[in-house]
Amino acid sequence: MARLQIEYFSNALRRSTTFEMIIPNDFPAGVPWEAGKAHSRPMSTLFLLHGYTGKAGNWVPDGLPEKYNFAIVMPTAENSFYLNGEATGTAYQTMVGEELVNYVRKTFHLASGPENTCIAGLSMGGFGALHTGLAYPETFGKIGALSSALIVHEVATMKPGGGNAVANYAYYRACFGDLETVLERDANPEVLARKLKASGAKIPEIYMCCGTEDFLLQNNRQMHSFLEAEGIPHEYHESKGTHDMVFWREYIAKIVEWMFA
Repeated sequence: MARLQIEYFSNALRRSTTFEMIIPNDFPAGVPWEAGKAHSRPMSTLFLLHGYTGKAGNWVPDGLPEKYNFAIVMPTAENSFYLNGEATGTAYQTMVGEELVNYVRKTFHLASGPENTCIAGLSMGGFGALHTGLAYPETFGKIGALSSALIVHEVATMKPGGGNAVANYAYYRACFGDLETVLERDANPEVLARKLKASGAKIPEIYMCCGTEDFLLQNNRQMHSFLEAEGIPHEYHESKGTHDMVFWREYIAKIVEWMFA
């Protein structure tokens, strides 16, 4: 299996940046899945997004790329919520959803269409996966959102000088833009979902999950209720667990099977 760290110049960020990649292009002969369904089709691609304070490659679903025949692309997006900031050089949505996809297509001949291109993430990356997948439905066919930081309704109520236990008002203002209007703008995944539904466009398949002891549980339930009310098909799962790798390792295996089996 090839494990790569790639540096390229990002026009979205106006600087050189790096991403990591795993390509399961070799494995021992005779392994149980060698002749399986996943290996009878072209290699799929999963864009895997890290959480707040994380970075590329700090969580990897070991063994699954070989079993289900998919490459993993792991960008580093700082603490951006994978949104396009107002400042020059902070277009992280564009970097992941357009620029990096096109780079992977051109350089590795992968992620050729939504039928074999998926996106998933945890916490902030779960928000990023939902938002990016809904922003680029022609690119991503399936979305996996684990313990997603769906905090847009919370940040909409913040005032200058305020914040929460994670970060202050200025940080959220830098990520989401004007907080007084955030619920009505594309920074809100609900807005993107409503636009896709109204246009009749195909909405990517969605799998959401959250632990019942997770501090983001109510946020995820709220998104689940929104999708139900809008009649947008999706899978939603809860089980015992908190905001940690024990839960994420369990569910990334389930999501990968749902995406690629």
